[in-house]
Amino acid sequence: MHLRNLLFHCCSYPWTVLVIMVGVPLSFISPDYLHNCGRVWAKGCLLLAGIRVKVKGAENIPHDRSAVYIANHQSHFDILAMYASLPVQFRWMAKQELFDIPLFGLAMRRSGYIAIDRSDRRKSLQSMLVAAQRIKNGTSVVVFPEGTRSPDGRLLPFKKGGFMIAQKAQALLVPVVINGSHSLLPKGSSKVRPGQIDVAILPAVETAELSSRELTPLMEDFHRTIAAQLEEEQP
Repeated sequence: MHLRNLLFHCCSYPWTVLVIMVGVPLSFISPDYLHNCGRVWAKGCLLLAGIRVKVKGAENIPHDRSAVYIANHQSHFDILAMYASLPVQFRWMAKQELFDIPLFGLAMRRSGYIAIDRSDRRKSLQSMLVAAQRIKNGTSVVVFPEGTRSPDGRLLPFKKGGFMIAQKAQALLVPVVINGSHSLLPKGSSKVRPGQIDVAILPAVETAELSSRELTPLMEDFHRTIAAQLEEEQP
């Protein structure tokens, strides 16, 4: 266990720098190339950590339309699991602070990932409009609607942003349930445990005819659906 933890921390950082150094120049050809490097990076990190990702419901991934993927958030490994699970071009919506990290932030900007400034409502709304336009242009977006990692693995209340983006873009909403990541790297811990992350991709929901009044009930329905899957699969 200690050797695995040491291996991960000693190797994942230089691996991250290497992928960024290769991927950022490729982004000047197309941001899609840098996103593909991100997928390689994630799979390498999972290998170093001794973590397998098992995907259920891959047939529910829309390949002919862009979508907003709504996933629960238990651990930093959720990001790696989503990279490994979705074989489509997508962009992350992430808090502004991540874009301030040297090199890592540069790679996120060059990939076209979307920063959310939670301290400024106007900037936050602008980010949502940018995300909606990206979706209209054919690129999917991944959102963790809890806004932060759960401290105990239980589902936190959802924020409405991701649902508003889908409605503005008239895009599909795809619920994603991530199980197992909390025990492998809990919030506040740096100890990595090997194991398995289970990702369940549930059937997509259409938003083309959705009114603003229907957003809150839909968000609550998504919360119940994802919470039920967690309750069923967690020990």
